[in-house]
Amino acid sequence: MTDVSINDGQKLDQALAALTATQDLIAAALSTLKSKTLEDGRVSPAKLDDYQLISYELSLCWSECTSAGFLLAHAQRLLSSDPQMHGFPIRLANLFCAEAVSTTLARLRARPADYGLDDAEIAQVNSGDTGVFLAGQLAASSIAAIGQEVLDRDGDLGADLLNEHHTMMRDTFRRFSDDVVAPLAEEVHREDLIIPAAILEPLKEMGLFGLSIPETYGGLQEDDKEDTMGMIVVTEELSRGSLGAAGSLITRPEILARALLKGGTEEQKHHWLPQLAVGEPLCAVAVTEPNYGSDVAGVRLKATETEGGWTLNGAKTWCTFGGKAGVLMVLARSNPDMDAAHKGLSMFLVEKPSSDGHEFEVSQETGGKLTGRAIATMGYRGMHSFELFFDDFFVPAENLMGGADGQGKGFYLAMAGFAGGRIQTAARAVGVMRAAFERSISYSKERVVFNHPIGDYQLTQVKLARMAAHLLACRQITYEVAELMDQGSGDMEASGAKIFASKTSEWVTREALQIHGGMGYAEETPTSRYFADARVLSIFEGAEETLALKVITRSLVENAA
Repeated sequence: MTDVSINDGQKLDQALAALTATQDLIAAALSTLKSKTLEDGRVSPAKLDDYQLISYELSLCWSECTSAGFLLAHAQRLLSSDPQMHGFPIRLANLFCAEAVSTTLARLRARPADYGLDDAEIAQVNSGDTGVFLAGQLAASSIAAIGQEVLDRDGDLGADLLNEHHTMMRDTFRRFSDDVVAPLAEEVHREDLIIPAAILEPLKEMGLFGLSIPETYGGLQEDDKEDTMGMIVVTEELSRGSLGAAGSLITRPEILARALLKGGTEEQKHHWLPQLAVGEPLCAVAVTEPNYGSDVAGVRLKATETEGGWTLNGAKTWCTFGGKAGVLMVLARSNPDMDAAHKGLSMFLVEKPSSDGHEFEVSQETGGKLTGRAIATMGYRGMHSFELFFDDFFVPAENLMGGADGQGKGFYLAMAGFAGGRIQTAARAVGVMRAAFERSISYSKERVVFNHPIGDYQLTQVKLARMAAHLLACRQITYEVAELMDQGSGDMEASGAKIFASKTSEWVTREALQIHGGMGYAEETPTSRYFADARVLSIFEGAEETLALKVITRSLVENAA
């Protein structure tokens, strides 16, 4: 079935009505939470921490329903453009919306009093036309029929409506991912290798590292506007080949470039950005500390002013690509008064020799030392995440980001740098999901059990249908938020996209592994790698709990009616 029926279009209207009613419940719950946490007319973070469970769950509900809203808008555009060609993605949109509404109502129904709701309010949303819509969409036969379409279409999710420029970027990096990254990915993962030159050097030539850098400074980005969407489609395709061996390469130069553009001196911009644009040197970000993960304001690494510059003392951890990198973006406490919190932090550009090993040591003539050790991880191999130890390591004054005026602005520069990292993580999640999804379709057609391909069985079809619907929703929120960010907004939506896509990638790769059975658990197939890699996505670039409690819900509550 390739055309869209009138019924599919009508169901879109039903889906939107169901979603709107559900979002009204979320808004009511947020309003109640605001009334409980006000202090002197403002939301108290301390009081909000007394309601962490419902804060966390409301952020999940909001993120999932926001994804559903973006996906329904995408489906409406498809319906308007050519209604005879887009029945399948519209059916996926309706299915996902039904699941998002059903999941949200289940969360609210579990503890209505905590949300300031009552059973009758929730039951009313789940009745009438919405109830009929949910029952029809979530019927096993309906989901299985979509699963069969997934198999018949070989996983094609329909038009993505990218413009010609971004379509060309996607196709170019998709070919590179298929031809170069994927064949090397398993060896990099199993042997815990550093990303090989066979991947790095062509990507440098393709301009990967200059995608986030304006043309004025030697990059590929137009001077008068950002191109978050371009980075998103490239990140997605490279992550589809391998998260650890390619998908995260663009993130660190983008973070450093954003920070430099936000607060670097003109001399620093002209010195560093052209080098970053060609990947010479590669860079890494050293913000996280052993006792301070997402709590950036608590950073303790000490920066002491000395003749001609600064000395750094302390430790950093989870510095991804810290060995291979030739320059580290290091957040340090330049004001020892901890009462200054985030106002006492400064950002430094620390130069070092590149190393391919799992350990390195840099000794200076002044006696300073920097050592690093790769942390053994279950997945996300290739870039390696390092523990770093600074011992009186000297950094020249010109490497204080922003110069003398940059003292105390490190926290703000870090936040500016991380703005794009969250939406990139959502794109990475989409890439990993797509790889797992595509493998699952192939295996469902090839694997025969009880004289039938496993794709002939209803449970497999249901799995594939739900995987397709969730994958499409994650792709669409990622694309939509990228466009918002290019217009100067969308930061909170980026956090929501990061949370939702990261959690979903864990589930999708888990389902893919289950479809493969024993072969999915074996390292003979890449499915086990997808599963291991996906698990990190909910942790880095802002742990989901921190984003949920400190970013999404806090903002939603502060702006609640």
